[in-house]
Amino acid sequence: MHEKIRNEIVSQFQFEGTFIYAEPFGCGHINSTYAVYFSRETKAPIRYILQAVNTSIFTDPYGLMENIEGVTGHLRKKIIENGGNPLRETLTVVLTKDGTSLYKDSDGTYWRAYLFIEDATCYQTVERPILFTNAAKAFGHFQKLLSDYPAETLHETIPNFHNTRSRYADFEKAVKEDLACRASLVSEEIQFFMDRREDGNTVVDAIANGTLPLRVTHNDTKLNNIMMDNDTDEGICVIDLDTVMPGSVLYDFGDSIRFGASTATEDEQDLSKVSMSLDLFEAYTAGFLSEAGNSLTEEEIRLLPFSAKLMTLECGMRFLTDYLNGDTYFKIHREHQNLDRCHTQMTLVADMEKKMDKMAEIVSRYI
Repeated sequence: MHEKIRNEIVSQFQFEGTFIYAEPFGCGHINSTYAVYFSRETKAPIRYILQAVNTSIFTDPYGLMENIEGVTGHLRKKIIENGGNPLRETLTVVLTKDGTSLYKDSDGTYWRAYLFIEDATCYQTVERPILFTNAAKAFGHFQKLLSDYPAETLHETIPNFHNTRSRYADFEKAVKEDLACRASLVSEEIQFFMDRREDGNTVVDAIANGTLPLRVTHNDTKLNNIMMDNDTDEGICVIDLDTVMPGSVLYDFGDSIRFGASTATEDEQDLSKVSMSLDLFEAYTAGFLSEAGNSLTEEEIRLLPFSAKLMTLECGMRFLTDYLNGDTYFKIHREHQNLDRCHTQMTLVADMEKKMDKMAEIVSRYI
């Protein structure tokens, strides 16, 4: 692949300088990502991010890049208006020499490039509580800057990604077909999700009837999708915009809590270790609302605690659906790992239900 990058790919983009070398970069599992290095005669060397887009996941690469160019262009305008640095505070797409954002190589692979954001780090875990708060501020700021973006113009890069009603239909189909002959082993788990079926309609119906606004959503609000400044620990740039789509702000907030406020790993087998930390919930809520609070509606704010439960419910149901289908979607490294993942999400849902009033009280402190 390095020879292909050297001999074909780099010459197609508007990179500055002379190519030195490329190396694999990051921890992403979807696209193939490389850091590419260039020397410059009178300036320090420069590097870029070069990615091969996974078109088995993102079947419309041109629609994908239309989303990214539209959103980053909007962000760049707002950042400049606010006196910020657009080269550090949003992704900068490097165009091809033809002036497009994608290059299709001789093998049919689609490539794109971004300017590398220097002196910043992506963290895989919450090493210090301040990182979680600062990630919340960054996602809240992202939401605020895009609050006036016409979300309806965005392509759905993964259709029905957070359509919980659709996820329930997939789940019920998996139960009925029972492809791996496992349904009889998980009857209690199946009932747990069926008992909460109406919860799955709440946000979908509210968007449809206009009770909740359609917004630009990131849909992968993990800590490692924020670039943190190496000197200040501030979240400076939201990255990995492939799943930016029209949706609800509740998807992003809820999934952040599901993933970030849990006291255990996603596949923890000792369920006594699994709970939702109210301290971490408060840390994230405080950071998020400090940036996004004034741009949200009363109904969005009211549903913030519920959104954590909804996204956890949806994720747990997806793990159980995959388990029933024979573990064909999520990678597993041991038998019954998807069922373990399902159990952690179920435990989190039950814990959130007990803490819902306290979560609402915390939200009320920051509005």
